[in-house]
Amino acid sequence: MTTSINRPALSWLAGAAIFVQVASMLFSAPAAMAQSYPSKPIRLVCPFPAGGAVDIASRAIAQELSKNLGQPVTVDNKPGAGGNIGGTDVARSAPDGYTLFMTTSGIQAINPALYAKMPFDPNKDLVPVSALVSLNNVLVVHPSVKANSVADVIALAKAQPGAINYASSGSGTSIHMSGEMFRSLSNISMTHIPYKGSAPALNDLLGGQVMMMFDNIPSAIPHIKSGKLRALATTGAKRDPLLPDLPTVAETGVTGYESGVWFGLAVAAGTPRDIVAKLNSEAVKGTKSPDFVKRMTELGYIIMGTSPETMSDMNKAEVQRWGPIVKASGAKAD
Repeated sequence: MTTSINRPALSWLAGAAIFVQVASMLFSAPAAMAQSYPSKPIRLVCPFPAGGAVDIASRAIAQELSKNLGQPVTVDNKPGAGGNIGGTDVARSAPDGYTLFMTTSGIQAINPALYAKMPFDPNKDLVPVSALVSLNNVLVVHPSVKANSVADVIALAKAQPGAINYASSGSGTSIHMSGEMFRSLSNISMTHIPYKGSAPALNDLLGGQVMMMFDNIPSAIPHIKSGKLRALATTGAKRDPLLPDLPTVAETGVTGYESGVWFGLAVAAGTPRDIVAKLNSEAVKGTKSPDFVKRMTELGYIIMGTSPETMSDMNKAEVQRWGPIVKASGAKAD
């Protein structure tokens, strides 16, 4: 006895088989991509110029990732708009793990509250990989400024409203908002002068073109030690281990003052989870490297190396923290 199958049935079965094969290929593609990743050089976008604290951290982790991933990881500095130019570049890049972003807590939380029109949404268009390091800022003044303490700065500002100016690495950065928080809590008037990064701002501060700055400790420490800048206070909740003799701003009498920053890796939204997981694993491994730890701690960085989930929670906490502060300060950027 034989069983016959009509042509329509055969056609349907053939179509179903092709569908299953194509679906299998589609679903296995991300896994295959992750297994072969990385197969070419990787670009790490640093949204600030060379020489600043974000750039220093970017180059340090790029070196570790190059070793761990077996592919060159090169730093591409794209400064401007408080980190928004570099962030936009990465947000619009292919979500394949070959373009990384060194984001900051300022980019994630301050910029959305500060800028009237954001070119991208850092909390939707990017996904966290790992928060790598954190640090405090330090209030430094040019030696020509007649201020040997925070109280002296406040007295000068009150005696000459608007005459005191302070540099920052750009509108919306932690350096800018450290100054805005100080201005607000001290009830003084100061003039903000934004730059496209910490390095050019420091250059003008060293040259006496500007009076003071709440700089990231890693980029300011060489100039403090050389005597080219005078350090008055650090911005954390506790005294910084690298500058233990300096009081915190809060200790000097500015009640409620606390301002720090952290830097971390992110990639474009839509990047396969397996690739994010691999990047996280190798980045965390990099933060534990003896060379990385020595270099970072000597410059005043605090090592972190978190999971993507922890970095996501940190982003949310920073948004809740900085949103009201930016609004209360009245600071705005175009």
